[in-house]
Amino acid sequence: QVQLVESGGGLVQSGGSLRLSCAASAITFSSANMGWYRQAPGKQREWVAFITSGGTTNYVDSVKGRFTISRDNARNTATLQMNRLKPEDTAVYYCSAVLPPGELYWGTGTLVTVSS
Repeated sequence: QVQLVESGGGLVQSGGSLRLSCAASAITFSSANMGWYRQAPGKQREWVAFITSGGTTNYVDSVKGRFTISRDNARNTATLQMNRLKPEDTAVYYCSAVLPPGELYWGTGTLVTVSS
């Protein structure tokens, strides 16, 4: 059974940093395109960042220069390093995995709260 388990969320002051991790199991991790999404209270889930199986990355404009996505294929882990956090980054953050030819999996989410 495929599992994506996020960790690393919490409460941080504005300007602080957090590091989110997504541990994947029961998938061929090296073949997966990994992504991070977030959902703020009362808002729709939005894409934040992705990293392809080949290591190409992309970010939503609002986090460029502050967030960094990476992957460790040996540990089946994707990471989102979040720096210079802002109150508007407050959300539940979800990890996603897309496997060829298009199977999509979600984690259960981890809450990030940024206080002003």
